[in-house]
Amino acid sequence: MDTAVERAIECIREHYGEPLALARIAESALLSRFYLTRLFKEETGLTPGRFLAAVRIHEAKRLIGETSMSITEVSYAVGYNSPGSFTNYFTASVGVSPSRFRRLARDGGDGLPATEPVPPVPQQGQGAVGGTVALPGGHGNARVFLGAFATPVVQHPCAASALFDVPSGRPSCYSLENVPEGNWYLLAVAVADSLGPDRTAHRTPLVGGRGVMPVTVTADGVTSAAVRLRPSRPTDPPVLLALPELVPPVTFVPPPGCPSTGPLQGADDQRRAAGHLRLVSSAPVP
Repeated sequence: MDTAVERAIECIREHYGEPLALARIAESALLSRFYLTRLFKEETGLTPGRFLAAVRIHEAKRLIGETSMSITEVSYAVGYNSPGSFTNYFTASVGVSPSRFRRLARDGGDGLPATEPVPPVPQQGQGAVGGTVALPGGHGNARVFLGAFATPVVQHPCAASALFDVPSGRPSCYSLENVPEGNWYLLAVAVADSLGPDRTAHRTPLVGGRGVMPVTVTADGVTSAAVRLRPSRPTDPPVLLALPELVPPVTFVPPPGCPSTGPLQGADDQRRAAGHLRLVSSAPVP
């Protein structure tokens, strides 16, 4: 890693399980605490302390999903002195408790709880965000989660969200409706197939959206925002929200028009009632 912010993030990722003060992080970056904090926030949208907290919860998700460690053991391993505090913070960030996340991870993400909306403000209006999603070159079809968040971290709660497919080679339309008016970070997480005979050989995680500058949503208005996906960088905050397994579709045959986020009917209603995200179609832009 070359930049001061990247050196600070390397320190965080290597020592997240230890008591890690800002002074030690700044020392690793060869900067003062004040200057590092300013640079760090400009590049990531977060303070070093908030980035550290996100890394700890992300590593906890990995340990809970991939090991047999107890929740208490996980909490100590990621730098928490109190299992109770860890459980509360994990639940608030991920959207489910550690024990439920373990069950979901073993089921492949089936049964993902619905993203709860941000608590409404009295007389607060709602608008929409719409635009296109584009994949980087050299990737196959992708399944994308897109949401509006209060912070530059994909974490609970989410103001509005959609789960949809994007074909290789062409931008696609998206639409987020019923977004409360205000400023929101538009963040996307995706997994793309590789090109070639074995499309699953090298699936690539992708991220995108407005991670530093939020979009402004006005009541009864539509905010236009293009989303360009790319491979993740070391400076990207970890994804904390419990998401379904993003398995790209084998084939993609889009219907005419852009995605609809209107009322659900029939089986879709039952899936939402059961706490699932709704999969909407996304048609390529002509």
